[in-house]
Parts: sequence; C-alpha cells; structure tokens
Amino acid sequence: MEKKQAIGVKSGLSAAAVVLGASATARLIRRNTEPAPGVGASLKGLPVFPPDNPWNRRIDGEPVDSHSDLLIARIGPDLSLHPDFGAGGWRGDPNGIPYMVVPGNTPLVPITFDYTEESDPGPYPIPPNAPIEGGANATGDRHILVIDRDHGKLYELFDAHPDPSGWGYRAGSGAVFDLKSNRVRPAGWTSADAAGLPIFPGLVRYDEVMEQRKIHHALRFTVKNTRRAYVPPARHRASRNTDWSLPPMGMRVRLKANFDISGFPPSARVILQALKTYGMILADNGGNWFVSGAPDRRWNDGELETLKRVTGKNFEIIRMPPVVE
Repeated sequence: MEKKQAIGVKSGLSAAAVVLGASATARLIRRNTEPAPGVGASLKGLPVFPPDNPWNRRIDGEPVDSHSDLLIARIGPDLSLHPDFGAGGWRGDPNGIPYMVVPGNTPLVPITFDYTEESDPGPYPIPPNAPIEGGANATGDRHILVIDRDHGKLYELFDAHPDPSGWGYRAGSGAVFDLKSNRVRPAGWTSADAAGLPIFPGLVRYDEVMEQRKIHHALRFTVKNTRRAYVPPARHRASRNTDWSLPPMGMRVRLKANFDISGFPPSARVILQALKTYGMILADNGGNWFVSGAPDRRWNDGELETLKRVTGKNFEIIRMPPVVE
C-alpha cells in the first residue's frame, strides 16, 4: 500500500484513485488533463498549435525594426495599453472575445457566408448556446470561437447571427484551423479576423493567467489605422491607405526588456511578461494598443486596469519580413 501511495502522490493523483485500478485511473487522468466542455473552459495547459508556430515563437531576442520609432509614433507613443477584456462589460454584456470548448460529438450545423470565396465551408460544430462577442444583441464584430477538443480543430466566425430558421448561422466569414498544424490560409485570404489570422491563440485567457501563471504565446492587438499591406504570419490586409509609415497587418511588437514590471499586481505581471517574451501581433483595425482577451467573471478588473500604465513608447517593433503590398 505504501508503494501505491507513493505512485499516487508522484502523479498528482490520490491514493484512492490509484487503488481503483488501471482503467479508472486512466479516466481520472483524462478528466484532470483534458479540457472540459463549456464557455471559457480551462485548456489545462493544452498547447495551441505546434511549438514552432509563429504564435508560440519567442521574440525577446529578435532585432528591432529600423522603422520602429516611426511606426510607434503613428500609432501613439503616449497612448495607453488597453485591456479589451475583463469581468464586467457595457450594459452587462461580456467584455472581450468569448470562446467555447466542445466535445467531438457536437452536432454540425450549416453556415451561410457573405464572403463565401474566402471562407472555409461548413458545417461547423457550433451549439445553440455558443457565446457571441458583445452578446446576442451586439452590433460589433460578433465573433464566435469554438474549439473541438477531441479533434483538435478551431472554428471561428465573424459577424455571426443565428439563422432565422433556428438551425445554423449566417456569418460574414469563417475559418477552420487544425491546432496540430502550422498550415496557414491562402495568401490574400481573410479569416474571421481582418489579418487572416486565427483569433483564439492570441487571446489573454483566465486559465493561463490565473491557473498556469504563464502565457506561452503572442497576444492579439489592434490599432486604428493600418496600411494596405501585411507581413507573415498575416495573410490579409484591411485598409486602402498606402502610407508606408502606417503599420501593416501582422506586425509584431514587444514590451521593452528594461520596462520594470515588478510593481504591477500578479495578473498584470503575467501578461506583461508575455509581452516581453512573445510580444503581440497586429490582427485588426480597432482601438490603438487594444490587447484582446476572453471575458471571465473572475477577472480582477482593478488589476487589469493597471496595464494602462504602459504606453506606446514602452514598446518596440521587431524586424519585419518583406511586406506584401
């Protein structure tokens, strides 16, 4: 019995679980390590995309782009970093981009797209209770993000509306990503995001910040004015402005290494460290320096507000690959 208890302690399981037998223990391990279905569910450290995917690549040692100062100046060096997520929201609606984890047997429903030629066709495994960004009556981007836990697939919709028939959705555009692959969308294609990128891997999530206490990927952010161009990993542009001093989609910035984060509260430090190590990728037009995250009632909005002490001049742009005009 002592040997079994030692094994249980080492694996993180209770002694009672060990004596249940191999099959019961295996089920318990799965329950403890795989994401449970639900809105805003913890991924329990499950990686999103392979380790060498651009979202997961460290950039703290990358050189600074020669146009960094000019581009930062155009975005706003004195404007604050803005956490575009939290516990509360306008008129009670969620503040942030929600997501949902579903099992592999979730029924597939038809999707009708406005931009059919650049959307991955349905059906998608989107349940009737899937949360819509901004709430059911939102007039904004109305994203829906769903992760199929068992098949490792990510489904994302832009401007999603339940079909009047009660079965399926109508959306502006949609994209499906294999979370085990580095495959990107065809050049020039949009996704559910303006830059043709997946949205989910760039979100600040409660489970990473408060459970894992570390973010292992780049974050997603927006600026008001972008250039009619993009750089990898982006695949799409969303502007008619050809001014070369404006940032292209896919541009990646990082928090400067000498920026002192020691005086920030714990949750903010996790986010700021990620911005030093992995940076953030420009993915859409929106508020300047708005960093995206998933809503969760457990967020401490007071702690998140301290992120506004960071301003544009505290960032630098890493060297960009050739710009696609």
